[in-house]
Amino acid sequence: MRAPRRVTSLLLPFALLSLPHANVANVTTYREELESSLRLVHAVATGATGALCVTHHYGRLRAPMHASRWDTARARADLAANILHQLGLETAVLMAVSRGLVIGGSASERAVGARALALRSDGVVNSTVEWERYGVAEPVAVVSPQLEKPPDPEYPWYVSAEESESLRSPKFMPSLPGATMEGWWTYPYYSCEAKRWLLSYTVPVSTIRGLKGVVSVDIDISNLEINQCEVDNDEENDNQIYSFHGTHKCPNETTYCEYKPNREISVRYSGWARGSYICRCRPGFYSMHHPEGFNGSLVEIAYQEYEESSLENWSEPYDCLQCQPGCETCKGPEPCLATYNWPFRISLLVISVSCAVMTVLLTIYTRHHRRVKVFRVASPVFLSITLLGCAIMYMEMAAIFPVLDRYSCIATKWTRHMGFCITYTALLMKTWRVSLTYRVKSAHKLKLTDKQLLQWMAPILLIMLVYLGTWTLSAPPDAEVITDNRGLKFKQCTYNWWDHSLAIGEILFLLWGVRVCYRVRHAESLYNEARLISIAIYNIFTVNSLMIAFHLLILPRAGPDIKYLLGFIRTQLSTSTTVLLVFLPKVLRVVRGTGDTWDSRARARGVPASSSLNGIGLVPDEPPDLFQENEELKEEVQKLAAQIEFMKIVQMEMHNRHLRPRPGGYFTTNAANVPQSPMHAKTVNISQENTEWSGPV
Repeated sequence: MRAPRRVTSLLLPFALLSLPHANVANVTTYREELESSLRLVHAVATGATGALCVTHHYGRLRAPMHASRWDTARARADLAANILHQLGLETAVLMAVSRGLVIGGSASERAVGARALALRSDGVVNSTVEWERYGVAEPVAVVSPQLEKPPDPEYPWYVSAEESESLRSPKFMPSLPGATMEGWWTYPYYSCEAKRWLLSYTVPVSTIRGLKGVVSVDIDISNLEINQCEVDNDEENDNQIYSFHGTHKCPNETTYCEYKPNREISVRYSGWARGSYICRCRPGFYSMHHPEGFNGSLVEIAYQEYEESSLENWSEPYDCLQCQPGCETCKGPEPCLATYNWPFRISLLVISVSCAVMTVLLTIYTRHHRRVKVFRVASPVFLSITLLGCAIMYMEMAAIFPVLDRYSCIATKWTRHMGFCITYTALLMKTWRVSLTYRVKSAHKLKLTDKQLLQWMAPILLIMLVYLGTWTLSAPPDAEVITDNRGLKFKQCTYNWWDHSLAIGEILFLLWGVRVCYRVRHAESLYNEARLISIAIYNIFTVNSLMIAFHLLILPRAGPDIKYLLGFIRTQLSTSTTVLLVFLPKVLRVVRGTGDTWDSRARARGVPASSSLNGIGLVPDEPPDLFQENEELKEEVQKLAAQIEFMKIVQMEMHNRHLRPRPGGYFTTNAANVPQSPMHAKTVNISQENTEWSGPV
C-alpha cells in the first residue's frame, strides 16, 4: 500500500480554505461577502451578466455549502486520480478516465463535465482532455493540444502558486471536520459558457516520472434552492444552501420571512433567485395595502439601494403596523377590545357602595332600637344577620367593576354566594319557625328560640364556607376572554361545573323557601312581617330566574357595560327590595313614634301581643322584661273579662222570662237556618217548663 501523497507547492489550488464562517472573527466581512453573492445571483437571475461574462466568464460566490450529497462523484474522482497515478498521464489514459467521470453515476449525482490535465514542472499544460455533457445528450470530448502557458487563472477549479501565498486558496471551500478526501470542493460559481451554476471537485495527481496533473469534475447545482429565511436544524434541507439562511431583509420586529420558491424564475434563469420569499406580518401586526405580505424581491432591491445611497428608514414602507391592544391577529386598525364606559360604571358602583353603607348604618340603627316592639318581636339578631348578608351582596358590584382577573373573579363568587346564603338563610329560618308554630294544633305552645335557630343556621353557612373555600383553593375561578355581538373581546369570569352545582343548590334552597312561604300565607303575625318576608322570597326567586333568562337567552353576547348593568339591576331588585320590604315599615313606625304600639289590625284579627313573626312570642334569650310581661298579663286579663261579660249576658237572657228574644235573634227558638248557640237546647227546655207551671187558673 502506497503512502499518502503530499501537497506540493505547484498544487496550491488544492489547499484548504480558511476556517468555516462560524469561526470567522470578522462577522461583518462575512455578511458583506454573502450580500455580494446575492447580488451576483440576482444579476444572473435577471440576465444582467453582460460585463461578467465578457470580462471574467465565471461568477464565483462566497457561500459555503454542504457537498456530502455528491460523495459518489467525489469518490470516482479520487479513484481516477489513483489510476492516473499508477498508469501515468498519457492522453489515452486521460481521455478514458475523464470520460468515465462523466458517464458514471446516477442522474442526480452525474457530473456534467470532467477534465484531466498533465502539467510540466514549470506549470505549463502538457496535455488536457475535457468531456462535457449537458442534458441527456452523449458526452462530448474536447481534446486540447499541448499549451505553451499555464491554465487560465480564471478557472475556478485551478490555482497556481503565483495566485496564493499560502496553502489555503480562497477558491476552495474548507473540508468538513473528519472528512477523508484527496481533493477539495470549489465554492459555487456561475459558468457563462454552460449558463449553469456549477460546483467542481479537484484532485491533484503526481506520477513517478515527475509529471503532475489535475483531475476535476463539474456538478450542476442549478436545481438547488436559495432559501434566505431562517431554518431550524430540524428543518434543514439538503437541497438548500445553508449559507443563505437568515439573509432575508424582512424587518424582524414586525414581519417574518416565509420561503416561496420562484418556479417561473427557476425555469428561465437556472433556478437561483434572490428574494424568493414573502415578508408576512407577525401576529399582532397588519398592513392595509399589502395584507398578503411584501414581495421579497422588492425588499431586497430596497435594501440594496439603501446600502448604495445610505438612505434612512428604508424599511418603513415594508413595516407592518401594530394591531390595537388585545388583537392577536387583525387586518386593520379596528379595535379588538370592548370599551368600558367608566363614568357609567362608576355611577352604578357609587350607588351600590352607598346602599352597602346605608345597610351598615341600618344595622346600627336596628341594634340601637332593638328594645322597640316593632324590632323586638322580629328578632333583632336575625335582622342584623340579614342586613350583613345584604351588605356583602352589594359589594359584588365592586368586585366586577374593574377589568376582571382571577382575584376579582374569586371576590365575585364569594360576595354573591356568601351574601345570598347569609341573607336568605336568616329570613327563611324565621319563616320556617312561623310555619312550625302555625301548624301546631295542640294546646301545648311550641317554642323555638333564636339560639336554636342559629344552631340550625350554622351548618348551612359552614357548608357554603367549605364549598367556596375548596373551590378557591383547588380550581380558583379565572377570567376568560369572550366576544360580544360586535366581535369585541372582553373578560368574563369562567362558568364551570362549580358554578352549575352551586346554582342548582341555591335554586333548590329557594324552592324550599317558596314552599315554606306558601304554607304560612294565612298565618297572622304582628306588623304583617310574615307576608312581607314571603314577598321578598318570591321576589328573589323571580329576579334570579329572569336574570338567568337574560344572560343565557335574551342577551347572551352582551358587552361588559350591559352585563354590569344587568348585575346592578339584579342586585337592586333582589337585595334592595328585600331591605325595603323587611325594614322600611319598621323604620317608618319608629320615626312616627308608633314603634311600641301594637298592630291594631292584628289585634282585631285576634293576634295577641305574644305572637310575633317567630311564632313563639317574645321568648327572651336575655333576662325577662317585666314591662313586656305586664303587658301580656293585662291583655290576658282583658280577654278573660270580655268572656265573663259575654257569659253574663247570655245567662241573663236565658233565665229572664220577661225578656222575649227577637225574631231571628241569637236566642230565638224558631229561627230557621240560623246558627244555634250551644245553650239553645237548654233554653228551649226551660221555656217549656215555665209554660206548664203557668197554666190556666
